Amino acid sequence: MSEKTTHKHTHEGCCDEVKVHEDLVKAVTLQMPDDESLYDLAELFKVFGDTTRIRILYTLFESEMCVCDIAEVLNMTQSAISHQLKVLKQAKLVKNRREGKQIIYSLDDGHIANIITMGLEHIME
Repeated sequence: MSEKTTHKHTHEGCCDEVKVHEDLVKAVTLQMPDDESLYDLAELFKVFGDTTRIRILYTLFESEMCVCDIAEVLNMTQSAISHQLKVLKQAKLVKNRREGKQIIYSLDDGHIANIITMGLEHIME
């Protein structure tokens, strides 16, 4: 592995000596997604940063539901739920379908369920 050594660091959490592993840096750089993709990923994770939206996602993880049922489960107004569902739908985390006079919401796809499952596993460690 090609290495480049420079001066010593004294910062907490840094290497004692700066030794750049050029082969490793090049390999990782080649795999790095473009800035736009990383920005989109950061925006996706921002949507997960709201407790109400996480509660809605977890509710839909358990079962598809209409706004009325979600509001009842979470003890919130239908208006508040609808507002958050709009955000979740724009982020492609939930989808809906009409069933008679009701609109039924569900997670958009299996990836969303996987994210919820992995997040819960991580915090339970």
